[in-house]
Parts: sequence; structure tokens; C-alpha cells
Amino acid sequence: MSRPSVLGIVFAVSGLWLASPVWANKLYVAPLGASNWTVTIDTPIECRLEHTIPRYGQASFTSRASKEMNLDFELDMQRPMGKTADVSLLSMPADWMPGEPAKYMDQLKFFKQFDGYVGGQTAWAMLSELEDGRFPTFSFQDWQRQQQRVDIALSAVAFGAPYHEFSRCLNSLLPYAFEDISFTVLRYQENSDELTKASMQRLTQIAEFVRYSDDIDLILVATYSDSRGTRAANQQMSERRAKKLRDYFTSLGLPEDRITVEAYGERRPIADNEDPIGRSKNRRVVISLGRTLL
Repeated sequence: MSRPSVLGIVFAVSGLWLASPVWANKLYVAPLGASNWTVTIDTPIECRLEHTIPRYGQASFTSRASKEMNLDFELDMQRPMGKTADVSLLSMPADWMPGEPAKYMDQLKFFKQFDGYVGGQTAWAMLSELEDGRFPTFSFQDWQRQQQRVDIALSAVAFGAPYHEFSRCLNSLLPYAFEDISFTVLRYQENSDELTKASMQRLTQIAEFVRYSDDIDLILVATYSDSRGTRAANQQMSERRAKKLRDYFTSLGLPEDRITVEAYGERRPIADNEDPIGRSKNRRVVISLGRTLL
């Protein structure tokens, strides 16, 4: 038997939506009065919008702090796929859209024993279809019953208000990711425990990320000085800088046992101390962040 075309699937599924609320395919979709969308994470480093599909699983859209706009969709299935399958992503008209056709969106793969995943532009397009009142629908051959197709639909009912809240969260995401701040070198003013203006701005970015992250479990702080003055005075300056940063990070709520500081004084220079620019480079602090791997 030849494999049906994507266009054929679109017309076949569309006819089922328009002709009757009872599908020949196995359909999973939230009933009209039980469709629920909820913003479950709303912070400057992550936004998440979730939707329960009764008897099937949980759908979620997630965007994270980054230099680039990003969006991931995951379909967390109560019963993971038993084999890797080709999946047609369709946009189906709602019951209140008589005469509207189904629209083909994309051809995907859902992998065996993994959640269904959609990323990038296709995930954004799914949000747009939901905003228009349509039902993004995943359609694939049932791996248990080869003669039957399975359709999993995201309901657009009650989507508007949570989507507005989710959009507000997206607009508040920090424009940098963990990788952008996980290793940072900051500079100090001469003969002072005060950071330069640019470095203070950078430290504020680090603090903003740490404040909203519950998976940063280690901060390593290493302070250095230039070689002007006595070795003892330079060591004391380095220690003051280290203590000040330790106090700063504990004020953000990070436990002290997760903060490790080392004051090296004038040891380990990275530039020539005879040169003003070199001394500026040596007056530094290196901050490294450790993160729990899930």
C-alpha cells in the first residue's frame, strides 16, 4: 500500500473536523470547557506556557534568556513513543470556523522514548495559529495499531489571556544567557576595591541572572592586584576585594558554602606591571559560575 501524501492527510483530517465531532482517528484534545493554558514560569531568565491534553500529556512553550529570540515546544507524553515516527503538523479550524480549510505547517519526527519537540520558527508559528483561534495538531500513525492514526490537538479555547501574560514575560527576558556570564573577568580602579564603571555594569548583569536562577550552585571568585606598593599591601587589597564580592553574592541569597574566594594579590600577573595598561589588566577579578546539570 502506498503511503498517503501530506496533502491527502490534510484533506482527510480536515473533513473529519468539519463533518462531525466524532473522529475516525484517535483524537486527544481538551474539551471545550476544560481547555486550560497557564504561565507556570515567569522570570527574567525563563518563560513557560503550559497546556494539559487530557489522557495524553502536557504541552509547553518555553523561552529562555539569550542574545537571540528563542522558543521551544515540548509534548510531554504520558506514554512515550514506542518507535520513531514521521509526524505531520497541521493547523486545524475550530468548530466555529465553518468552511475554513486545514493548513499544513511542517513535517517532523518524534523520536522513540523522547518527548515530542518543535523549535524555532515552527514553534512561533504554532503560537500564531493558536492566537488566530486555530488548533495546531500533530498527526501520525499509531505505533500500536498500524491501521489507525493518532491526532493530538492544542486547543485555542481560553488561550488569549495566558498568551498575553506569556508575551509580557518574553519582553522581559534578559538579553544574555548563562554561557555569556559563566566566565567573566572584571577590572578594578587603581588602588581601590571599587570596580570600574563598565565592570560594575557587568557584575550587575551577573547578579540579575544569579538572583533568578535556582540551579547555580557554585561561584568561584579569584582576585588579583598589580604590583605597585608592597607585596603585603597588595595582598590585603586583594583580600578586601574578595570579601566585598563574597558579601555581595551572599546578599543575593546564595549560601556561603557555595561561594569560594581566593585572593592572590600581585601573584599571577597576566600583563607587564611596568606599563599602566598592563597594571590595569592585572587589577582584576575572575568570576566563574557553576551550574547543576539536569
